[in-house]
Amino acid sequence: MRGRGGPLRGARMASRFFLTALLGLLAFASASAQEAAVTVHNESVPTLCAETDNVALTFAAPGISRLRIAAVHPAYIGTLSVDRMAPDFTACDMSKDPAVPAVPKRVTFFETPDLWLTGYTFPSFWRPAAVPFRVGDKVVEGLHLVQLWVRQQDRAEEVLVVYPPDGYWRARPLSPSHLPMTGYGSSFLVGPVETEGRPLVKLKEIAFDPATRIFTLTFAGGGTARMHLATLDREQLALDVTFDRPVAGAPFAALRSMYVTEFNADVARLAWKAPGEKGWGEAPVMTYPGGLASELWAGRLVPSRHNTSAPDMVFGPFGTK
Repeated sequence: MRGRGGPLRGARMASRFFLTALLGLLAFASASAQEAAVTVHNESVPTLCAETDNVALTFAAPGISRLRIAAVHPAYIGTLSVDRMAPDFTACDMSKDPAVPAVPKRVTFFETPDLWLTGYTFPSFWRPAAVPFRVGDKVVEGLHLVQLWVRQQDRAEEVLVVYPPDGYWRARPLSPSHLPMTGYGSSFLVGPVETEGRPLVKLKEIAFDPATRIFTLTFAGGGTARMHLATLDREQLALDVTFDRPVAGAPFAALRSMYVTEFNADVARLAWKAPGEKGWGEAPVMTYPGGLASELWAGRLVPSRHNTSAPDMVFGPFGTK
């Protein structure tokens, strides 16, 4: 896709956004002298269906008590004049997906001119909606989706969502000035990752404090995590996660995404910083062998026909107490 003003201007904009993303990665690396390497497992499988989360990366290591997760605009975002966010069910068969019926509803937890939180219950979902969501004294059960909205520079944008029944999150930075909005892409999990048909995190409760912009996750098997919305601007959304105790016996985080082809993917390539190496490693997502990493980037270098504007995801640095 060509940017406004011709290929040369588009190339300059792409370079500028790539440099910004790179500087963001370097900033993550300076967080603490106690940075740790974690084991990344690649459990991705091929698929023909663009609406299947066939990309699966898990992060595990003993003693990890904190990490940063960031959504960063792709390097080519400045070149986009046309976006694609419509689902593509070509070669998809969803007839055997589980569906638990529910009564639809919409709830507004709180609302200010610049920040508000809204919850939804769908007609059905693959798991029962049994996780309470709390804001102050208000507790609502039976929600499938909770959305965080912000208003900046007279523009309202949904920037973060969570699905309480299975612990999936999706994030995106504020849209660049030349696009009215951008799309979601990859999902991520925070907490003890289990598999019941698909990877998930079982939650006992989610709470949100609007004053500090901190989500508190209480896990069904014990333990908590605090997820702080630390940075939100037109370049990135960054979440600082702190566990009250390290996750034992399971991955503490995961990335879920999709890849059909290079031109039909939410994640196509990975880059990682391994301990002792002088530079970053790079590989296509489907051939990445896994291994140790102190940071990992998952994203795209060329525009995709699927969720074209969706952000890249960065995991790390990771740290111990």
